[in-house]
Amino acid sequence: MASPSKKSSSASPAAIPAEVGLALYRTMVECRQLEVRAQELFFEGLVRGTTHLGTGQEAVAAGFAAAMRPDDYTFCTYRGHNHTLARGVPMAPILAELFGRANGLLGGKGGSMHLTSVEHGAMGSYAIVGAHLPIALGAAWSAQYRKSGQVAVCFFGDGTTNIGAFHEALNMAAVWKAPVVFVCENNQYMEYTPIGAVTAVARPAADRASAYGLEPIVVDGNDVEAVYAVAQTAFERARAGEGPSLIEALTYRHGGHSRADPAKYRPADEVKAWLERDPIPQHRARLVARGIAEADLDAIDASVREAVAAAEAEARAGLEPSVDVIPTELWSDGGSAWRN
Repeated sequence: MASPSKKSSSASPAAIPAEVGLALYRTMVECRQLEVRAQELFFEGLVRGTTHLGTGQEAVAAGFAAAMRPDDYTFCTYRGHNHTLARGVPMAPILAELFGRANGLLGGKGGSMHLTSVEHGAMGSYAIVGAHLPIALGAAWSAQYRKSGQVAVCFFGDGTTNIGAFHEALNMAAVWKAPVVFVCENNQYMEYTPIGAVTAVARPAADRASAYGLEPIVVDGNDVEAVYAVAQTAFERARAGEGPSLIEALTYRHGGHSRADPAKYRPADEVKAWLERDPIPQHRARLVARGIAEADLDAIDASVREAVAAAEAEARAGLEPSVDVIPTELWSDGGSAWRN
């Protein structure tokens, strides 16, 4: 089982405002409950296509989102439900999109792997491994050119570190000192293969940072406050013109790669050890130790359950999209007629 190394930034801040700690807890609970219900609805036949859940990885999405400005950019992978929700996208259109309904976030045309909401700074979930790193760099360059102070945050899995786009994007980001933060969500497996079995270094992201003149940063990706702290530091550097950061967040997906994967290839003791480090109970225990009442946390849990139920009802009530939408939103002018 991987654990933070001597290069880690895993220590939580000595003190964090209670309202921030509670907000982080709520976001993680929202992510967890929504995905658990989405998985159940998949097996009921309501979710179209496949799904890739981030159950167990909520602390990464919650910690970074809490540190971001509303106008910052998020780019993520097909495992993007948590990141989309954490940026403030309502639950109902997310579920409706998974159902392929007209009231979905993308009108039912994108599905689970392509969640996008420009309004909330969620600039897309990308199904092609590594494809979004150069795009995130481009968004960061745009912010740099416009002097807007915005930061682009690009989340990707450990397998992406062996893709050419990873190295190309890191190199140019460092050359340009672009305001982009690259976040490797190292959940230990690239699909069905342990990342260590196919990578020459122990830390697939952090151990390559020095090749681009960057500091090797490793954070406990199951400690939401540690993630929040390291995100704040990276964003401050980016806004100050000090260039990109590469952060490796050590975490673990509780389930398989996708809904079709029972994940039997993982050793039972490894799974048990990581489940004991579940980010939500860990953070809850920390809040209680600081004097937050269990009843207050129970109230958050209950309110989230109600929100998920209401979102599901709204999503279920959505209509099937009309076939008329098929040729729309294909080009920048919104249609395809002019090309014919």
